[in-house]
Amino acid sequence: MKHIVTVHEAVTAFEPWHEPSATELDAIEREMPLIEAGVELLDAQIITLDRAPNEVDARRIRRAHRKVLAARRALANATTVTAGVGA
Repeated sequence: MKHIVTVHEAVTAFEPWHEPSATELDAIEREMPLIEAGVELLDAQIITLDRAPNEVDARRIRRAHRKVLAARRALANATTVTAGVGA
């Protein structure tokens, strides 16, 4: 019988001192509206998994989908403006 063991380096690869950098935290903060909109869309879709979506569910999904698209557009525009300023 073979024993399955984990590789020590793989288990301890994420040590406490490997914190995200300020740049990474800023990127996460910029993307947070998109992340939240995606979670809202996913929640709306999960609600309809065990039943046929009614009109209210369909509206909720459409509204959440529009929020995702708006957040993507805002993020793309902000990224374009930021990239244009530094050029």
